[in-house]
Amino acid sequence: MSNSAKAEAVLALHRFGMGPRPGSIAAIGTDPRGALIAELDRPLTLTAAANLPSSAKAYRTVADANARRTARAKQAQQQAKKQQMAAAPVMSEDQAQTQGQTQGQGQEKDAAEMAAKQAADAIPDPGRPIYLQEAKLRTEAALAADIGFAERLVWFWSNHFCISANRIQSMSGAYEREAVRANALGRFVDLLLAAEGHPAMLFYLDNLESMGANSTAGINRSRGLNENIAREIMELHTLGVRTGYTQDDVISFANVLTGWTLVPPGADPEHGGQFIFNPRLHEPGGQTVLGKRYEQEDAEQGRAVLRDLAAHPATATHVATKLARHFVLDVPPPALVEQMAKTFRDTEGDLKQVAIAMVSSDEAWRAPPSKLKRPGEWVVGMARATGITIVDPVRFTGGQELLGEPLWRPSAPKGYPDDEASWIDGVGRRLDVANNFAERITGMADPQVIIEDLFASEIAPEVKQAVGRAESRQQALALLFMSADFQRR
Repeated sequence: MSNSAKAEAVLALHRFGMGPRPGSIAAIGTDPRGALIAELDRPLTLTAAANLPSSAKAYRTVADANARRTARAKQAQQQAKKQQMAAAPVMSEDQAQTQGQTQGQGQEKDAAEMAAKQAADAIPDPGRPIYLQEAKLRTEAALAADIGFAERLVWFWSNHFCISANRIQSMSGAYEREAVRANALGRFVDLLLAAEGHPAMLFYLDNLESMGANSTAGINRSRGLNENIAREIMELHTLGVRTGYTQDDVISFANVLTGWTLVPPGADPEHGGQFIFNPRLHEPGGQTVLGKRYEQEDAEQGRAVLRDLAAHPATATHVATKLARHFVLDVPPPALVEQMAKTFRDTEGDLKQVAIAMVSSDEAWRAPPSKLKRPGEWVVGMARATGITIVDPVRFTGGQELLGEPLWRPSAPKGYPDDEASWIDGVGRRLDVANNFAERITGMADPQVIIEDLFASEIAPEVKQAVGRAESRQQALALLFMSADFQRR
């Protein structure tokens, strides 16, 4: 294998994959581009996911636990009040005033509230264990992947169509599996429909009780329209900013999406948490979005708008730009973006073909590894380099939070940023993580082996020198993990 082939293999694993792991250079070295494309032909399904609940089941499980917590708290509070009344001495009005009845009532209230809290806390929150199981499955899939290109695409689209576990923890992992993973290598329109119609997205972007002013519920309840989901779909998920849509388009689209909600878990213990179209919330009549009139009834009106947004030329450019920015450069080559956008348009949004167009283009390979990896990619890369395949989800998610990228918890609907300026200030915190990780794996990982086998010695001379002069194996590993060769792609 020539040095140029080795260098391209290393770049492929860092830029497009999850980082090298033992044996990966030898496996893809003769044809890195072909290996990337071949990985897209393999199924993205996770067999272990069969043991995890669906998003609706997870939602019902948490809702049921919350209902039991509330009931137990009320029972404990009532019982505490009965006991206090039974134990209270009979006093005249003058005696009660003299002994400070108001103070006693305050103490009794505090005791009742404490009893209620203890009773509620006795029922554990099932949302956290579900979240950790999902995190473990997702991370181990990235560790086990031959290259990780397909997994990176799942991560990319999950961030593009992000929700937040801070709002809907129980559904966060299942949403990625059901809406994103199932469509990440299919057609963009199918991914768009799956993401926007998923109960987790409707919950996250406040569409559950959005109602048209002239809908039955809007008239009876005097509630209003919520524009969040319509605005984010246009600005973030499809067209992009400054692409010609107006505030009137946002309002019309928001009216189109009224009625997109979920089945309340308390009302239906079997189907609670699933998508449902509620006609009582839906604004009646046609709507005009981007100059086109939509007269469809029920949920088909929203789906028709989404299909047209998916096919809009601005969407092709927006998606191509974001993909190229994520994988290649903060300011991606215009020729690469246009080539990917053209493929998007020509194939009616075939995301697999867009990904193939990206890795087949020389433009995607010319730039040196200068793009800073996001924390999640970097942490997974360290684990892959040492051959780890099983993770502790508590430790992993804690590390992600420390590094400023808590799993499925972006601070806004635009997701985590993909530019260096947003992450460079946090590089110092990576040193603590690198040191702690190096200490834990020092007996199972040799930095010289990582340099020779996982990097095929395609690493800066000064890094080799620093690692060779390190005072301990732990220090050598930490230096290697903190090097630009390891942190950039």
